[in-house]
Amino acid sequence: MTSDAPTVYHPRAMTRIARWCAAIPPVIVTILMLIAIADMLAGVFLRYVMTKVSAAFDLPTIQFFWVEEVGELCLAWMAFIGAAIGIRRGVHFSVQMITNHLPHGARQAVFTIHYLLIAGYGVAVAVFGWRVAELNSQSFSPALGINLRWLYLSSVAGGALMAVYSLATLADGWRGRWPGLGEPKVD
Repeated sequence: MTSDAPTVYHPRAMTRIARWCAAIPPVIVTILMLIAIADMLAGVFLRYVMTKVSAAFDLPTIQFFWVEEVGELCLAWMAFIGAAIGIRRGVHFSVQMITNHLPHGARQAVFTIHYLLIAGYGVAVAVFGWRVAELNSQSFSPALGINLRWLYLSSVAGGALMAVYSLATLADGWRGRWPGLGEPKVD
């Protein structure tokens, strides 16, 4: 006997999938950081060691202009994805001198508006980032020949993540778990 009933996903399975998906951006940032470090080391080595070696032995010069482009790509993607991760973890700089003295309802209203504004900003970054990526889709980097759309798509990915993480943080906050929010001052 087979059942024609639709498959219902177990909530714990969805939580497991969501946790796995949430672990991807920090891993990507870590990999990009390692690539950027290796890129900088290669750039220093090529510039200060290999140019002298090639000059001393009268060898053809080594082209290392690609180092800057790899670093630029890594930095753009790290910055946008990292900003979104910071939103989710609640580690961005904030001044809570006033909000810590507000009653619970007012604090919740302030943080709701705060995260809705961040979500709106993320959507705007993603939308305008897409437009810039499309405008530059026919341009290529001089050293590597990479389509510059990849550089500008970092803003699309980061903006989308900012919006999603802001809304997820807002949902968590309404469940009583605002990230980076201390307990209200009681006098």
